Amino acid sequence: MADQFDLIVLGSGPGGYVAAIRASQLGLKTAIVERENLGGICLNWGCIPTKALLRTSEIYHYMKQADKYGLSVEKPAFDLEKVIARSRGVAKQLNQGVTGLMKKNKVTVYFGDGKITGKGALSVAKDGKTTELAAKNIIIATGARARDLPFAKADGKRIWTYRTAMTPPEMPTNLLVIGSGAIGIEFASFYNDMGAKVTVVEMLDRILPVEDVEVSDFMLKALTKQGMDIRPSTGVQKITDTGKGISAEIKGADGKVATEEFSHVIVAVGIVPNTEDIGLEALGVKTERGHIVTDPTCKTNVEGIYAIGDVTGAPWLAHKASHEGIIAVEAIAGQHPHAMNKLNIPGCTYCHPQVASVGLTEAKAKEAGHSVKVGKFPFIGNGKAIALGEAEGFIKTVFDEKTGELLGAHMVGAEVTELIQGYTIGKTLETTEAELIETVFPHPTLSEMMHESVLSAYGRTIHF
Repeated sequence: MADQFDLIVLGSGPGGYVAAIRASQLGLKTAIVERENLGGICLNWGCIPTKALLRTSEIYHYMKQADKYGLSVEKPAFDLEKVIARSRGVAKQLNQGVTGLMKKNKVTVYFGDGKITGKGALSVAKDGKTTELAAKNIIIATGARARDLPFAKADGKRIWTYRTAMTPPEMPTNLLVIGSGAIGIEFASFYNDMGAKVTVVEMLDRILPVEDVEVSDFMLKALTKQGMDIRPSTGVQKITDTGKGISAEIKGADGKVATEEFSHVIVAVGIVPNTEDIGLEALGVKTERGHIVTDPTCKTNVEGIYAIGDVTGAPWLAHKASHEGIIAVEAIAGQHPHAMNKLNIPGCTYCHPQVASVGLTEAKAKEAGHSVKVGKFPFIGNGKAIALGEAEGFIKTVFDEKTGELLGAHMVGAEVTELIQGYTIGKTLETTEAELIETVFPHPTLSEMMHESVLSAYGRTIHF
């Protein structure tokens, strides 16, 4: 006899466990199935532990810059094992927190490999034993994994994905990073701050290619100034483990191929959705390029089957997955939730300096047919930024010229990953420049630059 539930969630990442909690709040008897650790990749091997590592490298960076603040630090150094241990400790603490949340919300947890076996049926296999579950509705939240290059299969020794890069067996001396999206740039930033020589190659013509072009250009200069070798329009054709390091054949922007030596390589060229072996084919669940196709309420083409998070496609962000989990559960419960507006999903990159954005870039806004007003304000014009010793960066805002609608905001500089939510709330509330101009921003704060950027779009800048 199968264990009976109102809802089964397959996967316990930031989409899955949030969906389970919301379902419990709405009175649904809920089970969650997880093959590894509660919290999924994000909490255990992604978002959270990487931020712990980046915090360490940030502090180490400031230690080396102590003299600028009138401080003296003799021979700053680090213990790699302790750095990793702190990161893993943070992940463990939050994993335990999710375990507590499952108990608090009376969500039944099954560990093992889950597979949908029929309409409203799911089996969980672990250690040779199989448990049968049944529910009217199932939410697929199986996430994604790092994409391998065919000629550079990750081995955990010299060729790494993000997982090994978080628990490195040794400190790289000369690191090649393939891919300049958020993951690639974050690890490049971490290892560069910790003293490795870092080279970043990107097939496209600019780094952080989903960001506004001015942000990409600024980051190219900033990271180069920090000592990184950044190469847009460049590809890696072959990787060979020499036993002592890595030999890479690199095709440059000029079309010439050269062989270069590195100690290690991180492959950060995107993700692959975890859709295999979970029963999708037998049920006829529609996919495109491996990602599950869903409607605005996260429902698939098969009755009673929903999907959320990375397994459904871009943007591959934890907060997107969590919000989709809420939408799916509320739809199941008959609450008629609002559909996800992907233009209101902020993106953050936790390098040094930080990058954050929401909505349309200036180029995308123009492509969409908008006549735009654009405002910019530099960190050097802000008193708090100067006092912090963080005067590099800018904030850019894009408005529709006719309606004043805030179309997008793009930031680079200290703490912008915290500041971006102000614009995200504004976009969700469908604000115009009028409300933002009339808003009082506290002084002295970095947030004043947000105000000044809006004022700039309308020729009213005060402090620059």
